[in-house]
Amino acid sequence: MPQSAARVIPLEIEPAFSDNALVVLRKRYLRKHPDGTPAETPKEMLWRVARAVAEADRGYDPEADVEQTAVAFYQAMARLEFLPNSPTLMNAGRELGQLSACFVLPVDDSMESIFEAVKNTALIHKSGGGTGFSFSRIRPKNDIVRSTSGVSSGPISFMKVFDTATEMIKQGGTRRGANMGILRVDHPDILEFISVKSDPTVLTNFNLSVAITEAFMEAVRSDGKYDLVNPRDGRVAGQLRAREVFDRIVDEAWRSGEPGIVFIDRINRDNPTPHVGAIESTNPCGEQPLLPYESCNLGSVNLARMVKDAEVDWEKLQETVRLAVHFLDNVVDVNRYPLEEIARVTRANRKIGLGVMGWADLLFRLGIRYGSGESVALARRLMGFVDRVAREASEEMAAERGPFPNFQGSVYDRPGTRPLRNATRTTIAPTGTISILAGCSSGIEPVFSLAFVRRVLDGEELVEVNPVFAETARQRGFDAPEVLRRIAQGASLSEVAQVPGDVKEVFVTAHDIDPQAHLEMQAAFQEHTNNAVSKTVNFPRAATRQDVARAFWLAYELGCKGLTIYRDGSRESQVLVTPSSDPKKPAEEPVRKRDRPRVLAGKTYQMQTGCGPLYVTINEDDQGLFEVFTTMGKAGGCAASQCEAIGRLVSLSWRSGVPPEPVVRQLRGISCHKPAGFGPNRVMSCADALAIAVHQHLAPEQEIEKHVDVGGACPECGDALEHEEGCVLCRSCGYSECG
Repeated sequence: MPQSAARVIPLEIEPAFSDNALVVLRKRYLRKHPDGTPAETPKEMLWRVARAVAEADRGYDPEADVEQTAVAFYQAMARLEFLPNSPTLMNAGRELGQLSACFVLPVDDSMESIFEAVKNTALIHKSGGGTGFSFSRIRPKNDIVRSTSGVSSGPISFMKVFDTATEMIKQGGTRRGANMGILRVDHPDILEFISVKSDPTVLTNFNLSVAITEAFMEAVRSDGKYDLVNPRDGRVAGQLRAREVFDRIVDEAWRSGEPGIVFIDRINRDNPTPHVGAIESTNPCGEQPLLPYESCNLGSVNLARMVKDAEVDWEKLQETVRLAVHFLDNVVDVNRYPLEEIARVTRANRKIGLGVMGWADLLFRLGIRYGSGESVALARRLMGFVDRVAREASEEMAAERGPFPNFQGSVYDRPGTRPLRNATRTTIAPTGTISILAGCSSGIEPVFSLAFVRRVLDGEELVEVNPVFAETARQRGFDAPEVLRRIAQGASLSEVAQVPGDVKEVFVTAHDIDPQAHLEMQAAFQEHTNNAVSKTVNFPRAATRQDVARAFWLAYELGCKGLTIYRDGSRESQVLVTPSSDPKKPAEEPVRKRDRPRVLAGKTYQMQTGCGPLYVTINEDDQGLFEVFTTMGKAGGCAASQCEAIGRLVSLSWRSGVPPEPVVRQLRGISCHKPAGFGPNRVMSCADALAIAVHQHLAPEQEIEKHVDVGGACPECGDALEHEEGCVLCRSCGYSECG
């Protein structure tokens, strides 16, 4: 950042970032020197972004006061009232200049199209974006391929190619690649697609959703059959009983949270440019339906900052929405797109996605319980206000700058309708990392927890408390450290006597809220959102498949465009659940622990770890793996005792009948050292080393796969992960599975 730039930054307004936000900024957002140290301050970052985006004004008016616009953009971001999506914060005003978060690429039924899409995916991920695909055009497995006289391997096999390509893209250490894979429910390979992620090591860089048609849902309702259609020739390829397919989707979602569902007919009814093409896919978290080769830039208003005298500050909200529409429309122009075709399609529709974050914090400040009738009514009113103001701002910009090029022939092209600058204006997007920067709750989600314990570098544990709850605790006199620590360690407010009853009523968390209330909230926001709503409907661990099925039906009946569910603990437990398990069946006899023979044969593996060499000895009996012993090269100390403990527990699990593969998956990727790992196998911890050794013992010819985190700990910092907005987020370091 040149020194001259610092002089024009409005110095009277300092960015309001918290200490935790500053950690995330330094790790992921600030421009860096070659040695990895920050090359700009947070203030300079915001000014870089504001100045670069404001520059678009000059293209419409050479006399425009770009400096004044940049100051307004800067102030909104510095006050944490509005933030754009992460690629804009990272790349605006820099050489890369790619500012969009969301892309959809077409995948046609040819080898040329498939691998062109793979190449384009790599370019997009390298630039910091996420990609969505529909694989519905690819002919099914074992279908004829006339050009080679062979048979097709089907869409799932090609999805694995995309997954591998994504794994290879490092994205400069700022954002990891994320994909959405969609398959129509009437594709002949739909059953394989639904169950493909029952193995949690497969397609780890994909979120999956089934494109549900209304014809399918009505067939489920009537318990009828529906046609499967071969995309190669459009002919009927068979039939399935709709209710059985629906139950299969429910079962897999209950087990692991995937696949989600998107109501593709409903999405296309709201397609503003049907004359240009049909929508087949969404971005990775499902909130942004897009045409092939289309991208969208997103941003969110922080509702926690839109409060005055315990009421919604409607005037400030209106001002912020108008400014945000201006900002996001400018992004369409200054963006450097990774592909020329993406630039062409995006600029022809000029879609933007303005959403909100801090909704749960707003409700806290207003004294309204999340999920109550009052909260749902306010959601409908507030999002209706945002949508109306955004449309008015877009109409005014169209009068000044012209409508989006595809306006003629669009759904808006009707007598008496004012032209629009943007084909869509509103989206409720995941705000995982930018909500950390803004110091507010994510999107329209309830808070995951009111407090949590965060570990810092010297081993000290700090209690992070939701800012609104902390303020209330101070005002009401229950902010004693032991009280807050107890809440951070998982105690429900109902168990803490010092917390007043009215506070317990208002300050609810995700698992205090009934799934129906989650869906009613999603539907209320969807009613006034042009695109879609990213939200997770949380279920307790004890929820049944019938509970999930009811949620799917309610989403359909309430007018939602899709649904993602997460049952507490399901991903962590999934590897220990077999497809044939049925809660209605009587429990089997418990497996008896095998006794140890006097003599066992085995092998010893040397693994390089951050604590020095670790020697892993694996012994077998006539039934398979029996026990594991570990020896540290540097004898003694905490590392050696921890390794011994892990070895004893693994040995006990094997002798008690647990297969070795789930053990490997649970230990693989646990990290206590630098993310790159140590040695040729990129060992990330002693537990990871043990898992790799067992993997090598079982399959010595197989290449070691990169770790898959299926547990509840962040692979980068080790703190707790939150499942929300169709994704996974660490609030300590900003790590996200969705980029």
